[in-house]
Amino acid sequence: MTIKKLYERLLKAEINGQLNEELDRLKEDAYDPYQIDCLLNPEKCTPVWRLGQCNCSDEEKEHCRASCLFEAITIDENGNAIIDPELCTGCAECIELCKESNLAERKDLIAALQAVKSSDAPVYVLIAPAFIGQFHKDVTPGKLRSAFKNLGFTGMLEVALFADILTLREAFEFNKKVKSEEDFLLTSCCCPMWIAMIRRIYKEFLSHVPGSVSPMVACGRSIKLLEPGAITVFVGPCVAKKAEARESDIKDAIDFVLTFEEVAELFEYTGIDPSRLEEDDRDHSSLAGRIYARTGGVSEAVKLAVERISAENSLAVRPIQADGIRECKAMMQSLKDGEIDANFIEGMGCVGGCVGGPKAILDREEGKTNVNEYGSLAQHVTPIDNPYVIELLNRLGLTKVEELITEDSLFSRDFLN
Repeated sequence: MTIKKLYERLLKAEINGQLNEELDRLKEDAYDPYQIDCLLNPEKCTPVWRLGQCNCSDEEKEHCRASCLFEAITIDENGNAIIDPELCTGCAECIELCKESNLAERKDLIAALQAVKSSDAPVYVLIAPAFIGQFHKDVTPGKLRSAFKNLGFTGMLEVALFADILTLREAFEFNKKVKSEEDFLLTSCCCPMWIAMIRRIYKEFLSHVPGSVSPMVACGRSIKLLEPGAITVFVGPCVAKKAEARESDIKDAIDFVLTFEEVAELFEYTGIDPSRLEEDDRDHSSLAGRIYARTGGVSEAVKLAVERISAENSLAVRPIQADGIRECKAMMQSLKDGEIDANFIEGMGCVGGCVGGPKAILDREEGKTNVNEYGSLAQHVTPIDNPYVIELLNRLGLTKVEELITEDSLFSRDFLN
């Protein structure tokens, strides 16, 4: 039995309330107990799974091994790809390159549904800014929130609101650290592949990286502070978020990570059509937070925020961006070679940004258009003008927005240690 068929059987059984019975039936079939353990306890497993024996040629195996920028793939004595859990960032490039379709992303959906059913604690969906239009062109944020509530989740929060908060933090960091034409800041608050590349390959630039968590982590930590014991489920187009959520210094924030494809499967198997549901509107994020989902969005958001909060003698933001992990590496090499004079450097691991993520449902150009249109509908342009940001910060114990850059802030992270 392939792991894909095993996953489908267990997922349908969990949805129908028959998981234990299905597990008993599987004892009579040929199955791999390790695969079942990974499906029920995904936190134990790597972000990328090998589905079976590697039957490709030695040349193709070597190409697979060499394709990993982070050297997370080795080939064992039996000729099978081995994924190192400490090195794998979940970039998913190996999944795309595998000609045998023998690699796949980890599945968190069954475990997340078990948490919804078995826990008395509230369970919140944290939806990534790239979600607009992913499930159907008529699925508004309000209808999507209703769909999750119908499935038993307590509610849905847009991570774009926390992208607003991180935009403010990085704008203050820019004003604090970039004091001359030679200074520069490497953005840290969005893409885990970008950060992994800097931390592992270009360590000499870490002092230029502001110590910020990602919007996903900021959202998860905030929920858990305001509602102790709450369970958080991030939903987005990214496999790398599954790896980020397990990093030792930030694993307190997110309990499960689902991709858009996993959620689409959930809607299909439960017969829920979000486009037909009622609206449950909550409009809290600004344009700046909503455009994080596409290339250049972070730079544009921080530039707007710096211009809004800066004194007249502050340096202007001169951004440069790269998308795609190899393009990001090329940009960093150019920086190392002294060929870049920008002072705000943004990297996105996927071409097009998050809308080009490996588990996005839409074509990235359509996703980008949707994100831009959604951003244009925001009531506020910058986070500093967004009353919901200020209200949330106050509820979290921050009386001044400048307190965002304190080292013990809920939104801080130490990349140097």
